[in-house]
Amino acid sequence: MLEEMSAFFTARVNGYDEHMLRDVGGCRECYEEMARLVPEDAKTLLDLGCGTGLELDFIFPRFPDLAVTGVDLTRAMLDELRRKHPDKVLNLICGSYFDVDFGEAAFDAAVSFQTMHHFTAEKKRGLYERVRRALKPGGVYVECDYMIEDDAEEAFHFAELDRMRREQGLSPDEFVHYDTPLTIAHQEAALRAAGFASVEKKLRVENTTILVALA
Repeated sequence: MLEEMSAFFTARVNGYDEHMLRDVGGCRECYEEMARLVPEDAKTLLDLGCGTGLELDFIFPRFPDLAVTGVDLTRAMLDELRRKHPDKVLNLICGSYFDVDFGEAAFDAAVSFQTMHHFTAEKKRGLYERVRRALKPGGVYVECDYMIEDDAEEAFHFAELDRMRREQGLSPDEFVHYDTPLTIAHQEAALRAAGFASVEKKLRVENTTILVALA
């Protein structure tokens, strides 16, 4: 049965970090690489879908004074993030990053880790436009996500989600947990369509893939 997104993660806060590092192929390598890809002069960071802040566990050792704005749907995960990093400059927002105002030219960098694989390319493009505007000129958006390579597989996942919604009587607007990854090509195209000056694949381990987009 499909679960509402926030409820899904609330039920899995305990053990979430261990699961990501142990069970999801490529995550540990990509957490390490994401930390290296944050620009060395970064002072402000926007973290989309920050969850428990696992990516920050790797980023903070390199940037101990970094000011982070983190957005996540799940209060329990934000509470865990703050518990882990009580001494850091954290502005944590419980809500949807589709609704939060990021501001204009407010951040040196933005990151997201394994959170974008629940949306269509069209919906993501609007979000990416807002992320680009929130970055300072020359700012960097580092996205690590579950991406695939086959168009037919992409279509299958979206069709399966539609089928399950119908069978369970769920509205298309209800945000549920089900993976609908895009192909790497479609993910890159969505970022380019949002106005990023360049998009480059930096690392792929199994289906875990890092893209870097320059504002």
